[in-house]
Amino acid sequence: MQLTLALGDITEARVDAVVNAANSSLLGGGGVDGAIHRRGGPEILAACRKLRASHYGKGLPTGQAVATTAGLLPADWVIHTVGPVWSPTEDRSALLASCYRESLRVADELKARTVAFPAISAGIFGWPVHDAAKIAVETVKNTHTEVVEARFVLFTPDVLEAFTSVASPH
Repeated sequence: MQLTLALGDITEARVDAVVNAANSSLLGGGGVDGAIHRRGGPEILAACRKLRASHYGKGLPTGQAVATTAGLLPADWVIHTVGPVWSPTEDRSALLASCYRESLRVADELKARTVAFPAISAGIFGWPVHDAAKIAVETVKNTHTEVVEARFVLFTPDVLEAFTSVASPH
């Protein structure tokens, strides 16, 4: 699998599937989640409401992933995953790694070959960026998948730098 890093807006990624750092309600929120819902249009929210009415009545559990249409986005699907809120006293790194593994599992089910990831939990969920990057890159590199390209689309230069320092051999 090819691992690529890009500075940019994930809602503009031309890939088979875009991963959304969703909140557990699946009904939109801030950051990446809000941007995906705004740009993708009402079809994404409608699909999320259907998920809430069926399998995810209490919301999507942290570390899990589920797919919907991508609406007006240039991708075919949105894979929603709920990252953990960072805690200085509790190691939640396994939940963060699960977000990436489960997203790739869903991508394989969809037969998606190109997937764009944000820096899950590294925004308003407070995860230290370098640690989030290390978990993300190592998990994606070490997950068996049919995905051909995993692209990290990162919104700010400091987050791109953190991912670059982890992904590049020293």
